[in-house]
Amino acid sequence: MAGFLNVLLRNIISGPSTDPFPFGETFSPKSIRGRILIDPERCLGCGMCRHVCVAGAINITKTENDWTITIWQDSCCLCRSCVTYCPMHAMSIDPDWHSAHAEEDKFKRIEQHTIEYQPCAGCGKSMRVISLERAKELYAKDENINPEEIRHLCRSCRQLRDAERKTNSLAHPERTTTKVLS
Repeated sequence: MAGFLNVLLRNIISGPSTDPFPFGETFSPKSIRGRILIDPERCLGCGMCRHVCVAGAINITKTENDWTITIWQDSCCLCRSCVTYCPMHAMSIDPDWHSAHAEEDKFKRIEQHTIEYQPCAGCGKSMRVISLERAKELYAKDENINPEEIRHLCRSCRQLRDAERKTNSLAHPERTTTKVLS
């Protein structure tokens, strides 16, 4: 009986050793896996997330004018493959892990965004405009490129613009070479 009283007294003095959830705030580690979120401003609709999704929880439906990306949260196995392989960093994991829901709501737990195409500033072809933030990241090393202008060009027009710049730099090497002081 004395051993039990010692343990009881020690536990009363040290306080609770478990989280107070659901009666209070709890600690959520950084690596916790909640639900998948999509940033529609960054998404280009490339389909890499759908390709690497082990559970088949991601679907992309494309039409002439837009595409719709859908994630069925109840099918998602929280493997983070879509977050890891998304080239535009449009996928993320919400740290909110409270995902309890009624059985009849399981088919309503979806994340869905419809993203419209816009015409290319160069050729007029329908395309997805890159976000300004991502364009600045991609073209940060080249000060000759205006990210605001380049983000409104389709892939073909960007390639043509790059080829023109390289051709001009080869035609005028004095613009690109640096002088070596002796």
